[in-house]
Amino acid sequence: MKVLVLGSGVIGVTNAWYLAKEGHEVTVVDRQPEAALETSYGNAGMISPGYAMPWAAPGVPKKAVKWMMQDLAPLAIQPKLEGSMYSWMSKMLRNCSESAYAVNKERMLRIAEYSRDCFVDMRNELDINYEQRTQGTLQLFRTQKQMDACGADVAILKECNVRHEVLDVAGCVDAEPALAYKKDKIVGGLRLPGDETGDCFKFTQALAKECERLGVKFIFNTSVDALQVEKGDVTGVHTSAGLLTADKYVVAMGSYSPLLLAQIGIKVPVYPVKGYSLTLPIIDESRAPVSTVMDETYKVAVTRFDDRIRVGGTAEITGYDLGLPEKRRKSVDFVVDDLFTGAGDLKNAEFWTGLRPMTPDSVPVLGETKYKSLVLNTGHGTLGWTMSLGSSRYVADIICGRKPDIDTAGLSVARYR
Repeated sequence: MKVLVLGSGVIGVTNAWYLAKEGHEVTVVDRQPEAALETSYGNAGMISPGYAMPWAAPGVPKKAVKWMMQDLAPLAIQPKLEGSMYSWMSKMLRNCSESAYAVNKERMLRIAEYSRDCFVDMRNELDINYEQRTQGTLQLFRTQKQMDACGADVAILKECNVRHEVLDVAGCVDAEPALAYKKDKIVGGLRLPGDETGDCFKFTQALAKECERLGVKFIFNTSVDALQVEKGDVTGVHTSAGLLTADKYVVAMGSYSPLLLAQIGIKVPVYPVKGYSLTLPIIDESRAPVSTVMDETYKVAVTRFDDRIRVGGTAEITGYDLGLPEKRRKSVDFVVDDLFTGAGDLKNAEFWTGLRPMTPDSVPVLGETKYKSLVLNTGHGTLGWTMSLGSSRYVADIICGRKPDIDTAGLSVARYR
């Protein structure tokens, strides 16, 4: 079977890998000169199934108003004259009930836990270096109120059999020794020992090379302009290199997926939520984290690579703008300097931004559409790498006509009808 994968981020490349392993003739198309140069390039570096929590949660609307008034705000909204922004925000608000939160978290964990197992299988099969570590994530609480409020998440983690540890200050220091310098700033944490870390860009680039060894063809520097529909099905893709045809088409274009799909009558509520990151060279290892620390107050993740620290955070709702305003650097700068003072060289940090493809329920959109030849693998939000292998194996199974290993309920675009 000939399969055309649109997008060469971590989602597109993992999908290509699974399909090529099945013996299909796979081609990947992307407008960039190589794989993983957009949202997969500078993400927070977390593979965090245990941290798979919907953004839409009880109490979030009230928190959002408070955040926007903070100097170091986790959330910023730049109003635009576009209906899609307000439509997406209203859908997200409708998902902020306790019942919706529980449903959405179960769906996210279903994919994320499956993906974690797929990562284990992949590492047993492939020897690729992406500066990976398997030492968990520490969600750090600065206030007792945050510590007390984690009980609801702990209940869901127990229900879904996700390993976790509720830690006091001493336990946090045991997990992350550099926090010994900052004990007065924290009250405790929630550790998820099954989580992993690494450089998503290096991972995706290495896996793309494995794909090429399996015969996958990559067509770079090529824009995807439109899907061709004839007799009720997708029959080709119009690109800057001409019309490309296949038996099956996978849309894995992240935040740009809804723009392409809207042309053929598929409404997918995926909206770009802008995130920022810093990558710092390590200058004092004793003050650096050993894995990932998620600062609950500022919603900023600090992740250890071999000789670098990646700091990712801030959610900005501002459409498809990729500008790098210096004011958005403040919160990521502050957290790494506040918790891990002197660990990294802030003066020589790389400042980066990317667009997270968010759905209003935080659950990705996977699988079938009303067109027999078209399948979707998009809308992973902040958890694209975390969910990548599980989502892509799931979609590959659907393309191959095989029943996926996990429950399919609530994962396709049909849930939005």
